[in-house]
Amino acid sequence: MAIEGALQDVSLADICQLLGMGKKTGCLSITDRSNFGYIYFEQGRIIYASVLNRRDRLGELLVRNHVITRKALSEAVETQSTAKGRRLGEILVDVGAVSLEDLQRYIQAQIEEAVYHLFTWNQGSFHFDTDQMPDEEGLYLVSIPAEALLMEGARRVDEWSLVEKKIPSFDVVFQLDKNPDQSSEDVELTKDQKKVLPYIDGVRTVTDIMDEAGLVEFETGKALYGLIQAGFVSRAGERSTEEETGGDEALSQHLNVGTAFYRSGMLEDAEREFEQAIAIDPKQARANFMMGLIAFRRGKLEESLKHFGAMPPGAGDYSIHRNTALALELMGQYKDALRELDSALIARPEDHEVHLARAAVHLKARDVAKTLAALRQYRTSPRVKKPSARYYAYTVLASAVSGDLDYAVAVGREGMGHYPDSGPILVNTGAVLERRGEVEAAQALYKRATGLNPPAPQAHKNLGDQAYAHGDMQGAQAQYEKAVKLSPRLGDDVYLRLGTLAYKGNDRDMARLLWRRAADINPHNEAVKANLEMFAGE
Repeated sequence: MAIEGALQDVSLADICQLLGMGKKTGCLSITDRSNFGYIYFEQGRIIYASVLNRRDRLGELLVRNHVITRKALSEAVETQSTAKGRRLGEILVDVGAVSLEDLQRYIQAQIEEAVYHLFTWNQGSFHFDTDQMPDEEGLYLVSIPAEALLMEGARRVDEWSLVEKKIPSFDVVFQLDKNPDQSSEDVELTKDQKKVLPYIDGVRTVTDIMDEAGLVEFETGKALYGLIQAGFVSRAGERSTEEETGGDEALSQHLNVGTAFYRSGMLEDAEREFEQAIAIDPKQARANFMMGLIAFRRGKLEESLKHFGAMPPGAGDYSIHRNTALALELMGQYKDALRELDSALIARPEDHEVHLARAAVHLKARDVAKTLAALRQYRTSPRVKKPSARYYAYTVLASAVSGDLDYAVAVGREGMGHYPDSGPILVNTGAVLERRGEVEAAQALYKRATGLNPPAPQAHKNLGDQAYAHGDMQGAQAQYEKAVKLSPRLGDDVYLRLGTLAYKGNDRDMARLLWRRAADINPHNEAVKANLEMFAGE
Protein backbone atom coordinates (compact mmCIF):
# COMPACT_ATOMS: atom_id res chain seq x y z
CA MET A 1 0.00 0.00 0.00
CA ALA A 2 1.44 3.38 -1.04
CA ILE A 3 1.98 6.22 1.47
CA GLU A 4 1.69 9.80 0.21
CA GLY A 5 1.09 13.33 1.41
CA ALA A 6 2.30 16.94 1.47
CA LEU A 7 5.54 18.14 3.10
CA GLN A 8 3.63 21.14 4.47
CA ASP A 9 1.70 18.72 6.69
CA VAL A 10 4.49 16.41 7.81
CA SER A 11 8.28 16.86 7.70
CA LEU A 12 10.52 14.58 5.72
CA ALA A 13 12.44 13.75 8.92
CA ASP A 14 9.22 12.46 10.52
CA ILE A 15 8.45 10.36 7.45
CA CYS A 16 11.94 8.81 7.49
CA GLN A 17 11.65 8.10 11.20
CA LEU A 18 8.29 6.38 10.63
CA LEU A 19 9.68 4.24 7.79
CA GLY A 20 12.74 3.36 9.87
CA MET A 21 10.74 2.33 12.94
CA GLY A 22 8.36 0.32 10.75
CA LYS A 23 11.29 -1.46 9.08
CA LYS A 24 9.81 -0.61 5.68
CA THR A 25 11.33 -1.54 2.32
CA GLY A 26 10.69 0.60 -0.74
CA CYS A 27 11.27 3.95 -2.44
CA LEU A 28 10.33 7.34 -0.96
CA SER A 29 9.96 9.88 -3.81
CA ILE A 30 9.95 13.60 -2.97
CA THR A 31 9.02 16.49 -5.29
CA ASP A 32 9.45 20.21 -4.65
CA ARG A 33 8.25 22.24 -7.64
CA SER A 34 10.65 21.22 -10.43
CA ASN A 35 13.00 19.36 -8.09
CA PHE A 36 12.89 15.61 -7.55
CA GLY A 37 14.64 13.27 -5.14
CA TYR A 38 14.31 9.78 -3.76
CA ILE A 39 15.44 7.68 -0.80
CA TYR A 40 15.47 3.87 -0.86
CA PHE A 41 14.87 1.87 2.31
CA GLU A 42 15.50 -1.80 3.08
CA GLN A 43 14.11 -3.11 6.36
CA GLY A 44 14.00 0.47 7.66
CA ARG A 45 17.62 1.26 6.80
CA ILE A 46 18.60 3.78 4.10
CA ILE A 47 20.48 2.07 1.27
CA TYR A 48 20.53 4.77 -1.43
CA ALA A 49 19.48 8.39 -2.05
CA SER A 50 19.84 10.90 -4.86
CA VAL A 51 18.57 14.32 -5.98
CA LEU A 52 17.96 15.09 -9.65
CA ASN A 53 20.52 17.46 -11.25
CA ARG A 54 22.54 17.68 -8.05
CA ARG A 55 26.34 17.68 -8.17
CA ASP A 56 26.79 14.26 -6.59
CA ARG A 57 28.38 12.06 -9.23
CA LEU A 58 30.87 9.79 -7.52
CA GLY A 59 33.73 10.34 -9.97
CA GLU A 60 33.46 14.13 -9.78
CA LEU A 61 33.21 13.95 -5.98
CA LEU A 62 36.48 11.99 -5.82
CA VAL A 63 38.24 14.44 -8.19
CA ARG A 64 37.01 17.56 -6.37
CA ASN A 65 38.35 16.16 -3.09
CA HIS A 66 41.70 15.27 -4.69
CA VAL A 67 41.25 11.55 -3.99
CA ILE A 68 41.86 10.74 -7.67
CA THR A 69 43.22 12.75 -10.58
CA ARG A 70 41.17 14.02 -13.50
CA LYS A 71 43.23 11.78 -15.80
CA ALA A 72 42.53 8.70 -13.66
CA LEU A 73 38.79 9.41 -13.85
CA SER A 74 38.89 9.89 -17.63
CA GLU A 75 40.80 6.63 -18.11
CA ALA A 76 38.35 4.75 -15.85
CA VAL A 77 35.34 6.14 -17.75
CA GLU A 78 36.96 5.08 -21.03
CA THR A 79 37.55 1.58 -19.63
CA GLN A 80 33.95 1.42 -18.42
CA SER A 81 32.65 2.26 -21.92
CA THR A 82 34.31 -0.89 -23.30
CA ALA A 83 33.64 -3.12 -20.27
CA LYS A 84 29.88 -3.20 -19.96
CA GLY A 85 28.53 -4.01 -16.52
CA ARG A 86 31.62 -2.90 -14.61
CA ARG A 87 31.15 -0.17 -12.05
CA LEU A 88 33.26 2.96 -12.22
CA GLY A 89 34.33 2.60 -8.59
CA GLU A 90 35.33 -1.00 -9.16
CA ILE A 91 37.58 0.05 -12.07
CA LEU A 92 39.19 2.84 -10.01
CA VAL A 93 39.96 0.38 -7.21
CA ASP A 94 41.35 -2.23 -9.63
CA VAL A 95 43.83 0.23 -11.19
CA GLY A 96 44.93 1.50 -7.78
CA ALA A 97 43.56 5.02 -8.24
CA VAL A 98 41.57 4.80 -4.99
CA SER A 99 41.41 2.39 -2.08
CA LEU A 100 38.23 0.40 -1.43
CA GLU A 101 37.95 2.04 2.01
CA ASP A 102 38.09 5.57 0.54
CA LEU A 103 35.61 4.62 -2.17
CA GLN A 104 33.10 3.31 0.35
CA ARG A 105 33.59 6.35 2.56
CA TYR A 106 32.80 8.76 -0.26
CA ILE A 107 29.84 6.69 -1.46
CA GLN A 108 28.29 6.88 2.01
CA ALA A 109 29.08 10.61 2.28
CA GLN A 110 27.47 11.16 -1.12
CA ILE A 111 24.26 9.41 -0.05
CA GLU A 112 24.16 11.15 3.34
CA GLU A 113 24.54 14.58 1.69
CA ALA A 114 21.62 13.81 -0.62
CA VAL A 115 19.42 12.96 2.39
CA TYR A 116 20.49 16.10 4.27
CA HIS A 117 19.69 18.18 1.19
CA LEU A 118 16.21 16.66 0.97
CA PHE A 119 15.59 17.48 4.64
CA THR A 120 15.70 21.20 3.75
CA TRP A 121 12.61 20.87 1.52
CA ASN A 122 9.53 22.10 3.39
CA GLN A 123 6.99 22.13 0.58
CA GLY A 124 5.96 19.76 -2.17
CA SER A 125 4.79 16.16 -1.90
CA PHE A 126 6.06 12.70 -1.05
CA HIS A 127 5.09 9.20 -2.19
CA PHE A 128 6.32 5.84 -0.81
CA ASP A 129 6.12 2.70 -2.94
CA THR A 130 6.64 -0.49 -0.96
CA ASP A 131 9.08 -3.19 -2.06
CA GLN A 132 10.55 -0.99 -4.83
CA MET A 133 14.34 -1.27 -5.07
CA PRO A 134 16.94 0.55 -7.21
CA ASP A 135 17.08 -0.96 -10.70
CA GLU A 136 19.86 1.18 -12.18
CA GLU A 137 23.02 -0.82 -12.87
CA GLY A 138 26.28 0.21 -11.27
CA LEU A 139 24.82 1.70 -8.07
CA TYR A 140 26.68 1.22 -4.80
CA LEU A 141 24.34 0.61 -1.89
CA VAL A 142 24.96 1.27 1.81
CA SER A 143 23.08 0.43 4.99
CA ILE A 144 22.51 3.39 7.31
CA PRO A 145 20.01 3.46 10.21
CA ALA A 146 17.51 6.25 9.47
CA GLU A 147 17.77 7.57 13.03
CA ALA A 148 21.51 8.08 12.55
CA LEU A 149 20.79 10.83 10.01
CA LEU A 150 17.81 12.49 11.69
CA MET A 151 19.65 14.46 14.40
CA GLU A 152 22.36 15.72 12.03
CA GLY A 153 19.69 16.54 9.43
CA ALA A 154 17.69 18.57 11.96
CA ARG A 155 20.80 20.48 13.01
CA ARG A 156 21.61 21.32 9.41
CA VAL A 157 18.09 22.52 8.70
CA ASP A 158 18.30 24.92 11.68
CA GLU A 159 21.71 26.21 10.64
CA TRP A 160 20.72 26.56 7.00
CA SER A 161 17.85 28.87 7.92
CA LEU A 162 20.50 31.30 9.23
CA VAL A 163 22.87 30.79 6.30
CA GLU A 164 20.13 31.58 3.76
CA LYS A 165 19.72 35.07 5.23
CA LYS A 166 23.28 35.92 4.16
CA ILE A 167 23.46 33.68 1.07
CA PRO A 168 20.01 33.79 -0.58
CA SER A 169 21.34 32.40 -3.87
CA PHE A 170 24.37 30.43 -5.01
CA ASP A 171 24.71 32.94 -7.88
CA VAL A 172 25.86 35.61 -5.39
CA VAL A 173 29.45 36.84 -5.71
CA PHE A 174 31.47 37.61 -2.57
CA GLN A 175 34.67 39.58 -2.13
CA LEU A 176 37.44 39.35 0.47
CA ASP A 177 37.57 42.56 2.53
CA LYS A 178 40.48 41.45 4.70
CA ASN A 179 42.45 38.25 4.94
CA PRO A 180 42.09 36.40 8.28
CA ASP A 181 45.81 35.55 8.10
CA GLN A 182 46.57 39.28 8.27
CA SER A 183 44.14 40.06 11.08
CA SER A 184 45.58 41.52 14.26
CA GLU A 185 43.28 39.15 16.15
CA ASP A 186 44.10 35.50 16.69
CA VAL A 187 41.70 33.93 14.17
CA GLU A 188 41.14 30.18 14.06
CA LEU A 189 39.57 29.16 10.75
CA THR A 190 37.68 25.92 10.22
CA LYS A 191 38.94 23.35 7.72
CA ASP A 192 36.20 24.31 5.24
CA GLN A 193 36.85 28.05 5.63
CA LYS A 194 40.49 27.44 4.72
CA LYS A 195 39.32 25.61 1.60
CA VAL A 196 36.97 28.36 0.33
CA LEU A 197 39.16 31.35 1.23
CA PRO A 198 41.49 31.23 -1.84
CA TYR A 199 38.52 31.34 -4.23
CA ILE A 200 36.70 34.39 -2.80
CA ASP A 201 37.82 36.95 -5.38
CA GLY A 202 34.86 39.16 -6.27
CA VAL A 203 34.38 37.20 -9.51
CA ARG A 204 33.47 33.63 -8.58
CA THR A 205 29.91 32.86 -7.52
CA VAL A 206 29.17 30.69 -4.50
CA THR A 207 28.67 27.79 -6.90
CA ASP A 208 32.07 28.44 -8.49
CA ILE A 209 33.67 28.50 -5.02
CA MET A 210 31.92 25.23 -4.13
CA ASP A 211 33.24 23.58 -7.32
CA GLU A 212 36.81 24.80 -6.79
CA ALA A 213 36.94 23.93 -3.09
CA GLY A 214 35.49 20.45 -3.55
CA LEU A 215 32.76 20.94 -0.94
CA VAL A 216 29.01 20.38 -0.87
CA GLU A 217 26.32 23.07 -0.53
CA PHE A 218 25.98 22.97 3.26
CA GLU A 219 29.73 23.03 3.92
CA THR A 220 30.26 25.92 1.49
CA GLY A 221 27.37 27.98 2.84
CA LYS A 222 28.37 27.45 6.47
CA ALA A 223 32.02 28.33 5.78
CA LEU A 224 31.07 31.54 3.96
CA TYR A 225 28.51 32.44 6.62
CA GLY A 226 31.19 32.33 9.32
CA LEU A 227 33.56 34.51 7.27
CA ILE A 228 30.76 37.01 6.59
CA GLN A 229 29.81 37.20 10.26
CA ALA A 230 33.45 37.78 11.21
CA GLY A 231 33.70 40.73 8.80
CA PHE A 232 36.23 39.16 6.43
CA VAL A 233 33.88 38.73 3.47
CA SER A 234 31.11 40.86 1.98
CA ARG A 235 28.70 40.60 -0.92
CA ALA A 236 30.04 42.02 -4.19
CA GLY A 237 26.99 41.42 -6.37
CA GLU A 238 25.18 38.68 -8.24
CA ARG A 239 25.76 37.25 -11.66
CA SER A 240 23.03 38.57 -13.94
CA THR A 241 22.20 36.51 -17.00
CA GLU A 242 20.28 39.39 -18.61
CA GLU A 243 23.33 41.67 -18.46
CA GLU A 244 25.47 38.92 -19.98
CA THR A 245 23.15 38.14 -22.87
CA GLY A 246 21.63 41.49 -23.76
CA GLY A 247 18.19 39.90 -23.51
CA ASP A 248 18.90 37.13 -26.04
CA GLU A 249 16.66 34.31 -24.77
CA ALA A 250 18.39 31.54 -26.72
CA LEU A 251 21.81 32.62 -25.46
CA SER A 252 20.49 32.92 -21.91
CA GLN A 253 19.03 29.41 -22.08
CA HIS A 254 22.30 27.87 -23.30
CA LEU A 255 24.23 29.62 -20.50
CA ASN A 256 21.80 28.56 -17.79
CA VAL A 257 21.50 24.95 -18.96
CA GLY A 258 25.26 24.72 -19.47
CA THR A 259 25.92 26.04 -15.97
CA ALA A 260 23.41 23.55 -14.51
CA PHE A 261 25.14 20.68 -16.33
CA TYR A 262 28.55 21.90 -15.12
CA ARG A 263 27.33 22.02 -11.52
CA SER A 264 26.06 18.45 -11.90
CA GLY A 265 29.46 17.27 -13.15
CA MET A 266 28.05 16.57 -16.63
CA LEU A 267 30.94 18.16 -18.49
CA GLU A 268 30.13 16.84 -21.96
CA ASP A 269 26.58 18.20 -21.79
CA ALA A 270 27.82 21.50 -20.35
CA GLU A 271 30.39 21.77 -23.14
CA ARG A 272 27.70 21.28 -25.80
CA GLU A 273 25.56 24.11 -24.35
CA PHE A 274 28.47 26.53 -24.03
CA GLU A 275 29.58 25.76 -27.58
CA GLN A 276 26.12 26.72 -28.81
CA ALA A 277 26.33 29.93 -26.75
CA ILE A 278 29.68 30.76 -28.36
CA ALA A 279 28.17 30.06 -31.81
CA ILE A 280 25.67 32.87 -31.03
CA ASP A 281 28.28 35.20 -29.52
CA PRO A 282 31.95 34.15 -30.01
CA LYS A 283 33.09 36.67 -27.36
CA GLN A 284 30.52 35.69 -24.72
CA ALA A 285 32.42 35.95 -21.44
CA ARG A 286 30.84 33.27 -19.27
CA ALA A 287 30.66 30.68 -22.06
CA ASN A 288 34.35 31.11 -22.87
CA PHE A 289 35.32 31.16 -19.20
CA MET A 290 33.42 27.94 -18.50
CA MET A 291 34.79 26.28 -21.64
CA GLY A 292 38.25 27.29 -20.43
CA LEU A 293 37.61 25.68 -17.04
CA ILE A 294 36.26 22.50 -18.63
CA ALA A 295 39.31 22.24 -20.90
CA PHE A 296 41.62 22.92 -17.93
CA ARG A 297 39.97 20.16 -15.86
CA ARG A 298 40.50 17.76 -18.75
CA GLY A 299 44.16 18.66 -19.06
CA LYS A 300 43.65 20.36 -22.45
CA LEU A 301 45.70 23.39 -21.51
CA GLU A 302 46.11 24.90 -24.98
CA GLU A 303 42.36 24.75 -25.56
CA SER A 304 41.86 26.34 -22.14
CA LEU A 305 44.14 29.22 -23.11
CA LYS A 306 42.25 29.73 -26.36
CA HIS A 307 38.96 30.25 -24.54
CA PHE A 308 40.44 32.50 -21.86
CA GLY A 309 42.01 34.59 -24.64
CA ALA A 310 38.66 34.95 -26.42
CA MET A 311 37.08 36.79 -23.49
CA PRO A 312 36.55 40.56 -23.94
CA PRO A 313 38.70 42.98 -21.89
CA GLY A 314 37.30 43.77 -18.47
CA ALA A 315 35.45 40.45 -18.13
CA GLY A 316 37.04 39.16 -14.92
CA ASP A 317 40.54 40.30 -15.93
CA TYR A 318 42.18 39.26 -12.66
CA SER A 319 40.75 35.74 -12.65
CA ILE A 320 41.59 35.27 -16.32
CA HIS A 321 45.20 36.32 -15.77
CA ARG A 322 45.56 33.98 -12.79
CA ASN A 323 43.98 31.00 -14.59
CA THR A 324 45.98 31.67 -17.73
CA ALA A 325 49.18 31.90 -15.69
CA LEU A 326 48.45 28.56 -14.04
CA ALA A 327 47.83 26.86 -17.40
CA LEU A 328 51.06 28.31 -18.81
CA GLU A 329 52.96 27.23 -15.70
CA LEU A 330 51.74 23.65 -16.11
CA MET A 331 52.80 23.77 -19.76
CA GLY A 332 56.30 24.82 -18.72
CA GLN A 333 55.97 28.27 -20.35
CA TYR A 334 57.29 30.10 -17.33
CA LYS A 335 58.13 33.41 -18.99
CA ASP A 336 54.59 33.79 -20.32
CA ALA A 337 53.14 32.69 -16.97
CA LEU A 338 55.10 35.44 -15.22
CA ARG A 339 53.81 37.98 -17.73
CA GLU A 340 50.24 37.00 -16.88
CA LEU A 341 50.96 37.26 -13.16
CA ASP A 342 52.36 40.77 -13.74
CA SER A 343 49.06 41.67 -15.40
CA ALA A 344 47.14 40.16 -12.49
CA LEU A 345 49.15 42.35 -10.11
CA ILE A 346 48.26 45.42 -12.16
CA ALA A 347 44.57 44.46 -12.03
CA ARG A 348 44.74 43.91 -8.28
CA PRO A 349 47.93 45.53 -6.88
CA GLU A 350 47.01 44.84 -3.27
CA ASP A 351 46.94 41.07 -3.79
CA HIS A 352 50.13 39.79 -2.19
CA GLU A 353 49.18 36.21 -3.15
CA VAL A 354 50.41 36.98 -6.67
CA HIS A 355 53.95 37.24 -5.26
CA LEU A 356 53.63 33.68 -3.96
CA ALA A 357 52.44 32.53 -7.38
CA ARG A 358 55.45 34.26 -8.96
CA ALA A 359 57.76 32.53 -6.48
CA ALA A 360 56.32 29.14 -7.47
CA VAL A 361 56.94 29.82 -11.17
CA HIS A 362 60.49 31.09 -10.56
CA LEU A 363 61.18 27.99 -8.47
CA LYS A 364 60.04 25.70 -11.28
CA ALA A 365 62.18 27.71 -13.69
CA ARG A 366 65.14 27.08 -11.33
CA ASP A 367 65.75 30.79 -10.81
CA VAL A 368 66.43 30.69 -7.07
CA ALA A 369 67.43 34.35 -6.74
CA LYS A 370 64.14 35.58 -8.22
CA THR A 371 62.23 33.00 -6.16
CA LEU A 372 63.67 34.39 -2.94
CA ALA A 373 63.04 37.96 -4.12
CA ALA A 374 59.36 37.20 -4.80
CA LEU A 375 59.07 35.54 -1.39
CA ARG A 376 60.54 38.63 0.26
CA GLN A 377 58.00 40.82 -1.55
CA TYR A 378 55.25 38.65 -0.15
CA ARG A 379 56.67 38.57 3.40
CA THR A 380 57.24 42.34 3.56
CA SER A 381 53.77 43.24 2.28
CA PRO A 382 51.99 45.36 4.93
CA ARG A 383 48.89 43.17 4.43
CA VAL A 384 50.70 40.02 5.57
CA LYS A 385 50.52 39.57 9.33
CA LYS A 386 51.10 35.82 9.40
CA PRO A 387 52.66 34.25 6.28
CA SER A 388 50.78 31.37 4.71
CA ALA A 389 51.88 27.73 4.86
CA ARG A 390 52.80 27.91 1.15
CA TYR A 391 55.25 30.72 1.92
CA TYR A 392 57.11 28.59 4.46
CA ALA A 393 57.15 25.52 2.20
CA TYR A 394 58.53 27.51 -0.75
CA THR A 395 61.07 29.40 1.36
CA VAL A 396 62.45 26.22 2.94
CA LEU A 397 62.91 24.68 -0.51
CA ALA A 398 64.36 27.78 -2.18
CA SER A 399 66.77 28.47 0.70
CA ALA A 400 67.99 24.87 0.63
CA VAL A 401 68.58 25.04 -3.13
CA SER A 402 70.54 28.27 -2.64
CA GLY A 403 72.78 26.42 -0.15
CA ASP A 404 71.62 28.17 3.02
CA LEU A 405 70.58 25.05 4.92
CA ASP A 406 70.63 26.67 8.37
CA TYR A 407 68.19 29.40 7.30
CA ALA A 408 66.01 26.81 5.57
CA VAL A 409 65.72 24.80 8.80
CA ALA A 410 65.05 27.95 10.85
CA VAL A 411 62.24 29.01 8.51
CA GLY A 412 60.86 25.48 8.50
CA ARG A 413 60.70 25.39 12.29
CA GLU A 414 58.97 28.77 12.34
CA GLY A 415 56.48 27.49 9.80
CA MET A 416 55.81 24.30 11.78
CA GLY A 417 55.07 26.47 14.81
CA HIS A 418 52.30 28.22 12.86
CA TYR A 419 51.17 25.23 10.78
CA PRO A 420 52.00 21.97 12.61
CA ASP A 421 49.80 19.98 10.21
CA SER A 422 51.26 21.26 6.94
CA GLY A 423 52.62 18.31 4.97
CA PRO A 424 54.78 20.40 2.57
CA ILE A 425 56.50 22.23 5.45
CA LEU A 426 57.16 18.99 7.33
CA VAL A 427 58.47 17.19 4.25
CA ASN A 428 60.63 20.07 2.98
CA THR A 429 62.13 20.72 6.40
CA GLY A 430 62.79 17.00 6.81
CA ALA A 431 64.58 16.91 3.45
CA VAL A 432 66.86 19.76 4.53
CA LEU A 433 67.63 18.06 7.84
CA GLU A 434 68.47 14.91 5.92
CA ARG A 435 70.91 16.87 3.75
CA ARG A 436 72.56 18.11 6.96
CA GLY A 437 72.98 14.50 8.06
CA GLU A 438 70.22 14.59 10.69
CA VAL A 439 68.54 11.46 9.37
CA GLU A 440 66.57 10.54 12.49
CA ALA A 441 65.18 14.07 12.86
CA ALA A 442 64.16 14.01 9.20
CA GLN A 443 62.52 10.62 9.63
CA ALA A 444 60.48 11.93 12.56
CA LEU A 445 59.10 14.75 10.42
CA TYR A 446 58.29 12.39 7.56
CA LYS A 447 56.38 10.11 9.93
CA ARG A 448 54.44 13.10 11.26
CA ALA A 449 53.51 13.99 7.69
CA THR A 450 52.28 10.45 6.97
CA GLY A 451 49.97 10.70 9.98
CA LEU A 452 48.14 13.74 8.64
CA ASN A 453 44.66 13.62 7.14
CA PRO A 454 45.19 13.31 4.25
CA PRO A 455 48.74 11.90 4.50
CA ALA A 456 51.55 13.55 2.52
CA PRO A 457 52.51 11.21 -0.39
CA GLN A 458 56.03 12.69 -0.63
CA ALA A 459 56.64 11.77 3.02
CA HIS A 460 55.99 8.10 2.24
CA LYS A 461 58.29 8.40 -0.77
CA ASN A 462 61.09 9.91 1.35
CA LEU A 463 60.70 7.19 4.00
CA GLY A 464 60.92 4.67 1.18
CA ASP A 465 64.15 6.27 -0.04
CA GLN A 466 65.61 6.03 3.46
CA ALA A 467 64.65 2.35 3.75
CA TYR A 468 66.04 1.66 0.26
CA ALA A 469 69.36 3.32 1.16
CA HIS A 470 69.65 1.12 4.25
CA GLY A 471 68.90 -2.08 2.36
CA ASP A 472 65.40 -2.51 3.79
CA MET A 473 63.78 -3.48 0.48
CA GLN A 474 60.52 -4.68 2.03
CA GLY A 475 60.12 -1.47 4.00
CA ALA A 476 60.97 0.61 0.92
CA GLN A 477 58.38 -1.20 -1.19
CA ALA A 478 55.67 -0.70 1.44
CA GLN A 479 56.35 3.06 1.62
CA TYR A 480 56.55 3.48 -2.17
CA GLU A 481 53.26 1.65 -2.64
CA LYS A 482 51.57 3.93 -0.10
CA ALA A 483 53.02 6.97 -1.89
CA VAL A 484 51.71 6.07 -5.35
CA LYS A 485 48.37 4.96 -3.91
CA LEU A 486 47.91 8.49 -2.54
CA SER A 487 49.38 10.18 -5.62
CA PRO A 488 49.50 7.92 -8.71
CA ARG A 489 51.66 10.39 -10.65
CA LEU A 490 53.99 11.36 -7.81
CA GLY A 491 57.14 10.77 -9.86
CA ASP A 492 58.85 8.47 -12.33
CA ASP A 493 61.60 7.62 -9.84
CA VAL A 494 59.09 5.95 -7.49
CA TYR A 495 57.89 3.59 -10.24
CA LEU A 496 61.49 3.02 -11.34
CA ARG A 497 62.40 1.71 -7.88
CA LEU A 498 59.17 -0.24 -7.48
CA GLY A 499 59.90 -1.88 -10.82
CA THR A 500 63.44 -2.67 -9.73
CA LEU A 501 62.13 -4.27 -6.53
CA ALA A 502 59.63 -6.34 -8.52
CA TYR A 503 62.38 -7.44 -10.93
CA LYS A 504 64.62 -8.50 -8.04
CA GLY A 505 61.67 -10.49 -6.72
CA ASN A 506 61.42 -12.31 -10.08
CA ASP A 507 58.08 -10.67 -10.95
CA ARG A 508 59.04 -9.60 -14.46
CA ASP A 509 55.49 -8.76 -15.60
CA MET A 510 54.99 -6.39 -12.68
CA ALA A 511 58.42 -4.85 -13.26
CA ARG A 512 57.56 -4.18 -16.90
CA LEU A 513 54.22 -2.59 -15.92
CA LEU A 514 55.81 -0.33 -13.29
CA TRP A 515 58.62 0.80 -15.61
CA ARG A 516 56.06 1.60 -18.30
CA ARG A 517 54.24 3.79 -15.78
CA ALA A 518 57.54 5.54 -15.06
CA ALA A 519 58.08 6.09 -18.80
CA ASP A 520 54.56 7.48 -19.12
CA ILE A 521 55.37 10.12 -16.49
CA ASN A 522 58.85 10.88 -17.85
CA PRO A 523 59.66 9.53 -21.33
CA HIS A 524 63.21 10.91 -21.02
CA ASN A 525 64.26 8.82 -18.01
CA GLU A 526 67.27 6.99 -19.40
CA ALA A 527 67.35 4.33 -16.66
CA VAL A 528 63.72 3.44 -17.36
CA LYS A 529 64.33 3.26 -21.11
CA ALA A 530 67.32 0.97 -20.56
CA ASN A 531 65.29 -1.33 -18.31
CA LEU A 532 62.42 -1.57 -20.79
CA GLU A 533 64.83 -2.40 -23.62
CA MET A 534 65.61 -5.65 -21.77
CA PHE A 535 62.06 -6.77 -22.55
CA ALA A 536 62.07 -5.54 -26.15
CA GLY A 537 62.95 -8.93 -27.60
CA GLU A 538 60.40 -10.86 -25.57
